[in-house]
Amino acid sequence: MKQIVFSILLAAFTLFNMSGEGKFKIMFDSSKEVSGRKFAVRDISPGLPDDWTDYNFVVLEFKCTTSQRFHVGFTTKSGYNELRIMTYTPGAWVRMAIPLKFYRQLPGSAVDLAATYNQPRYTGWINLGGKRGPLEGVDSIGIRMRVPVNDPEFEIRSISLSKDDPGDEYLGEVPAVDAFGQWNLGDWEGKIKSLEELKKEWEAEENETVATAAYNYSKYGGYKQKKVRGSGFFRTEKIDGKWWFVDPEGYLFLSVGVDCVSAGGGGNVRDLDKRRNMYGELAREGMQSNRRGGSYSYGMANLSRRYGDNFREKANEMIIKRMDKWGLNTVANWSSGEVIALNRKAFMLQLRGTGISPGLMGLTDVYASDFEEKAETSISEFVSGYKNNPWLTGYFLGNEPAWLGQEERLCEMILTGEERPIKTELQKFLADGDSGVKRRQFIFKTFDSFISTVNRLMKKYDPNHLNLGIRFGSGHLSPEILEICRKHFDVFSYNCYELKPDNDMMDRVLELTGLPMIIGEYHFGTVDRGMAQSLWQVNSQEERGVAYRYYTEHAYEHPGLIGTAYFQWCDQDLTGRFDGENYNCGLVDVTDRPYPFQVKAMMETAKRLYDIHSGKIRPVTQAPAKARGHGSIPDIW
Repeated sequence: MKQIVFSILLAAFTLFNMSGEGKFKIMFDSSKEVSGRKFAVRDISPGLPDDWTDYNFVVLEFKCTTSQRFHVGFTTKSGYNELRIMTYTPGAWVRMAIPLKFYRQLPGSAVDLAATYNQPRYTGWINLGGKRGPLEGVDSIGIRMRVPVNDPEFEIRSISLSKDDPGDEYLGEVPAVDAFGQWNLGDWEGKIKSLEELKKEWEAEENETVATAAYNYSKYGGYKQKKVRGSGFFRTEKIDGKWWFVDPEGYLFLSVGVDCVSAGGGGNVRDLDKRRNMYGELAREGMQSNRRGGSYSYGMANLSRRYGDNFREKANEMIIKRMDKWGLNTVANWSSGEVIALNRKAFMLQLRGTGISPGLMGLTDVYASDFEEKAETSISEFVSGYKNNPWLTGYFLGNEPAWLGQEERLCEMILTGEERPIKTELQKFLADGDSGVKRRQFIFKTFDSFISTVNRLMKKYDPNHLNLGIRFGSGHLSPEILEICRKHFDVFSYNCYELKPDNDMMDRVLELTGLPMIIGEYHFGTVDRGMAQSLWQVNSQEERGVAYRYYTEHAYEHPGLIGTAYFQWCDQDLTGRFDGENYNCGLVDVTDRPYPFQVKAMMETAKRLYDIHSGKIRPVTQAPAKARGHGSIPDIW
C-alpha cells in the first residue's frame, strides 16, 4: 500500500469538527433544476498536489443524507470532468476510493450498457459519464445534483490520493441495514419494525380474494373482446391498422409484463466479509441457512420467515396470485425458471450461447471457424425444452449491445487487440482504404451475419416461436441497423427509460422495419428507502404509480406497440447487485410486500389497455411532477 496521506489533513479534519457545522457542506436546493457547489481542493486538503498523473485513486470521506445520485467532478487545466456516484449508506460517513482511470479514459469493452457504465465499490457505486482527460492542474472539486428530492445535504471532510487501491470503508457506528434487509438509517411510512407486524401484513395478503374479471383475459392472457385465427402458439398480426400479438387460442394479446420475476429478491449481500459493520449481527444470524448464489440474502430469509421450510413453492404461487390481481399476463426477461415452469403465464426468454463477447462490446466474432457449429449446438440444446410450449412468446437474441454508436472505436480496439479471425477480416476489409464509413460498414456487415445465422438456427430448431429481436438500449438506430432488423426479426425490441416513449421514433421504426415493437425495460423510482432512484426518478412512491400509468398508457396508444416489460419485479439489492446497481424500481420490496401505489396503478392501467390500443379511449393526462432521467446534466458552474 502506497497511500499518500498528508499530515495537514488532520488539522483540516479537526477544524471541520470544531466548527459546529462542516465547512465543506452543501445543502441541495430542491427548487432548482441543478444544485451544487465547488470547493477548492487546497481548502479541504491543504498540500495535496495538483498533478494527479502518478496516482490511481482519489479517496473521499463524505456523508450524504440521500441515496440520490450526485455528480463528483474535478476542474483541471483541460476542463471539468465528472462521474455519477451513489452511496449505499445515506446518513452516515463513508470512505470511497474512486479509480482515477474512470476520469482519464473511456470505459473498457463489456457485453452490454450496464456492464460498460456501472462500476461497483463497497460503500457505493459509480456510473461512468462526463468528459475524459488528463488530471493535471486539479484545483477544485464540484458536487452537484439534478432535481434534488427533499433538500438533501452533502458533506466532505477529506480528499487524499493513492497509487494502490486503499479499499472503501463504512465509517458509521450503527449498521446501515436492519434485520429485514431494510435501510436502517432512515424512516418512512410503512417501514417494518417487528416480525409480528410483518407477519400480520403477510397474512392479510394471503387471505385476500383476487378478482380478475375486469381484465377479461383468456387462458393465455389474451383479450376475450376479439378472437381471430389461433395457431397453437403466439404470433403477430396487423388488424385494422394496429399490430397485436395473437395468443395460441386466437385472442388478441398485448404483452403486459415484468422483468426478473423471482421470489426472494432485493436482499442479496455482496462481499459480506469486507463490509461486516454495514450489517447487524441479528441479520447475519438470521441468514445463515438462506444462501443464494453463494451470498447471503435478506429476501430469502424473509420468505423463510413467511412460509417456513417449503417457502420457494409457496412464494412462487404468491407470484402468480399477484400477477392475476395486478393484470400482468407475461413473465418477461431474466425471470425465474421455477415461475416459468409453472406454465401459468406467457413468458419470454433470452437465447444463450450465441458467442456474444464482452471483448467485442457485445458483438460476436462470426469469422471464427467454429462460430456456427458452437451456435448451432447451443441453440438446439436451449430451445429443445421449449419448442412445443404454447406459453412461450419467443426469444430475445441479446440485450443492449454496447457497440452501437461506437463502431469506429470498436474497430480500433479490434485492430490493436489480440490476434483473432475478426481482426484478420477487418484488416482485409480496410486494405483498399480505411475510413470511418468503412469501419461502420464492417461492423454492420458483421452484425448482419450474426443475426442472420442465429435467426436461421433458431427457426430451424424451433419454428413455433417468435424472434423477438435484440433489446436495444435505444430505438434511435441508424437506417442500416433497422434494415438488418427488418430482414431477420419478427418483432423489434428496445429498452426505453424516458418519461414516455418517443412517438416520432416509434413511427420511424415502424416505417423502416414494418415490425411491431416491444419495450423491454422501463421504470421509475425514488429515494425514501435508501436505494438509488432508478434511471428515471420521481419524488415519492405515489408518483411512481402516476409515472407508470402515464408512460404505459401513452406507449400502448401507438399502433405498433404490442408489449412492455417493467424492470423489475423486486427492488434491487440495497447494498448493490453484481455491477453495483441498487435501484428502488420494484413492485415488491425486500420484506416481500407490494408497493401499494405502484401496483394499484398497474391494475387501473391494465383494465384500459385494450381500449387504448384499439383507439377507443385516450391515455391518462396526469404526468409525474419533476420526473427526471439519468442523462446529461445542465451546467451550473
